[in-house]
Amino acid sequence: MDVTPTGTATGRAIDSSATATTTSTGKVLVVGGTHGNERNAPWLLEAWAAEPGLLNAAGLAVVPVVGNPRALAEGRRYRDRDLNRSFDPALLADPARVDWEVERARALLATHGSSGKEPCLVAIDLHSTTAAMGNSLVVYGRRPADLALAAALQGELGLPIYLHEGDPRQTGYLAERWPCGLVIEVGSVPQGVLTALVTEQTRLALEAALALLAEARRGRLPQPRRLVVHRHLASIDLPRRPDGSPAALIHPLRQHRDWQPLRPGDPLFLRPDGTTGAYRPPVGLGENPVWPVFINEAAYGEKGIALGLTAREVWPVEPQWAHALFALAAGLVAV
Repeated sequence: MDVTPTGTATGRAIDSSATATTTSTGKVLVVGGTHGNERNAPWLLEAWAAEPGLLNAAGLAVVPVVGNPRALAEGRRYRDRDLNRSFDPALLADPARVDWEVERARALLATHGSSGKEPCLVAIDLHSTTAAMGNSLVVYGRRPADLALAAALQGELGLPIYLHEGDPRQTGYLAERWPCGLVIEVGSVPQGVLTALVTEQTRLALEAALALLAEARRGRLPQPRRLVVHRHLASIDLPRRPDGSPAALIHPLRQHRDWQPLRPGDPLFLRPDGTTGAYRPPVGLGENPVWPVFINEAAYGEKGIALGLTAREVWPVEPQWAHALFALAAGLVAV
């Protein structure tokens, strides 16, 4: 990552003296255990519940919630369907859908949605992954407030950003249903395993996000001049036999190399006979290099995804992003 931090000659702080346009008030929703076999974030939530002073919330009112408590109790990713694909408005509006995760999504929105009984304006969804993503962010689409918070976090901590958009097979994410939302994704760690490094990286990223939201509430936000994003292009699967079983594995030269460029002809798969399957761009991608993410993520096998392909792009940071976050953050409750 060649991100220039704020505080250098190429970074700046954006201020707002305008009156906030939001009239609602709400808290910051922090979700762990959206997937029940990702235990590190729920472990942090339990620690903070026992001793709230362990979380530096930067003076903001925070609501910690276990996303899928039943799946967490059973050590499973989900019970009926993936909770982090269950927030699609059409799905939620369908009275025939009574899956546990759909009902849970409805309950979370009824209680903590921006118009809920205990409203929240920002959702930070804490995840871990078996892929070597490091400490990273996932942003869904291009909402200005989301981009402002992601840019500020990248400027402070240098976190890589996966911009997920344009994939009709993968929709209904939790963070999309709040006025501002993003995912903190940390890995690699095996499913169901607690590690001190992953929990510490999660805590640091969350506390940085809360501190930046507190700054935005005061009408001030550090922003880099540019934002580096890895924009979703396509997902590809392992080669498979007619019965659906894998015909090859991720090549050892590609395993654990998330965020690193992949070019046509580079080794990508390893067949049982020891021969190499090279990367061939999917139709429409051309011969440009791509940057893989979520390489060999264990949970994605059922979705037919061995890795995601992204384009690395550098965008100028637009001042209106911060102003959108100012308007939203002005409604956050302080403690």
